[in-house]
Amino acid sequence: MSQAPTSQAAIDQAMQLAIRNHQAGKLPEAETVYRQVLVQQPNNVDALHLLGVIAGQTGRFDTAVDLIHRAIAISPSVATLHNNLGNVLADNNRPAEAAIAYREALRLNPNFAQAHNNLGVVLQAEGKWQEAMEAYRAALGLNPANMTSRWNYSKALLILGHWKEGWAEFDSRLKLPRLGLNRNFLQPQWDGSDPAGKTILLHAEGGHGDALNFIRFAPQVAHRGATLILECQPALVPLFEGFPGLHRTLARGEPLPAFDWQIPLQSLPHILGITSQNIPGQVPYLSAPPNRIEFWRQRLIGEKKFRVGLVWAGMKHKGPDPRSRTIDVFAPLAEVAGIKFFSLQAGEDSRQPPPPAMDWADFSADLTDFAEAAALLQNLDLIITVDTSMAHLAGALARPVWVLIPFEPDFRWLLERTDTPWYPTMRLFRQKTRQGWAEVIQGIARALGEFRGEQATLLEQRKISG
Repeated sequence: MSQAPTSQAAIDQAMQLAIRNHQAGKLPEAETVYRQVLVQQPNNVDALHLLGVIAGQTGRFDTAVDLIHRAIAISPSVATLHNNLGNVLADNNRPAEAAIAYREALRLNPNFAQAHNNLGVVLQAEGKWQEAMEAYRAALGLNPANMTSRWNYSKALLILGHWKEGWAEFDSRLKLPRLGLNRNFLQPQWDGSDPAGKTILLHAEGGHGDALNFIRFAPQVAHRGATLILECQPALVPLFEGFPGLHRTLARGEPLPAFDWQIPLQSLPHILGITSQNIPGQVPYLSAPPNRIEFWRQRLIGEKKFRVGLVWAGMKHKGPDPRSRTIDVFAPLAEVAGIKFFSLQAGEDSRQPPPPAMDWADFSADLTDFAEAAALLQNLDLIITVDTSMAHLAGALARPVWVLIPFEPDFRWLLERTDTPWYPTMRLFRQKTRQGWAEVIQGIARALGEFRGEQATLLEQRKISG
């Protein structure tokens, strides 16, 4: 281990080295030097502060809070210290305390654009969307080029129902390198100019659910005279082939034919001027191949109970998914009589065993693509799911579908509503607080018993036909 610096010049030099290592992501090396500095200068504000930042980055939240508090006690008027304290508290799921820290940073420096953005994030986490939108707007007023603030602002606008302005800001996502959504095509993005006689590449981004949700806008573009090519995830190709307005459907990774313009599916609402009043909400706008529907009808023909599909987790591409649950959360649904549950869960979560009392069938391994999943959904009576692709598939098929919405919802579900303009057959069950899902599941269990009773005629017809 290197010697601790002794002179002020040596300490300054050591701090510069530590900061370079810190910025380069060499956290252990930076931490070693910060601690060496503190041996010589226990009240060195920068060393305390930055050591606290590293503690937060490495998950030692209590240590991080303590270190940054010590730095603040020495230099209480430095706005950056309060901002980074807020960051640590926010990362430790303490949004109310984080908001206090950010507000103090802004009291000290009202022109601190990043603190305005950070305050917006924790206000959003507390469900204070109007205040969050105002914080993002303040951040953009100080730093209009910050695409993170602009993207946050767009989602706040959309969830509050300001769709025209929200969609206009939504393309900011394409300028965020961490999202990796900008494909850097040589062809320009379609700006709404007359597309007659032109070929436009529509390409899916994000998850499968986003593509299922936004494919509805393709016919409006085709009606303007464009030839449309769709590039999407391979599992969606069998479902999207033959979709109205599409000339050709390709799996992502296949060679692309010539085209004049390109546009991501999620950029179409801005170009088309979509609002909650004119959204094309007619369903179904997707359908499964008839032969696959018949295959599943025959496979389930002996099942006389009320058939409920269940999805409890989203795909964990980048760590934990706040929309996801474990299947045991749904155990109270097993108490509703006369229900057969069908697993529609994909990925590693499909291995979770069902609650002991749940009448259960698992065909998830047979759902090799979304056309196959759609065919099974056409033979179910109800789908209950977390906010994932299966929710969008069921809604696009006009199947009865109930969706569990987390306290901090996706922008498209708006606020407070139990219905949605996106899908007329969808019902939303919202988490009222962040403290668990028991209340939501209890509400679904009650509704399930009522819904099954309403469908008694359907069940009788199934028994007779069987």
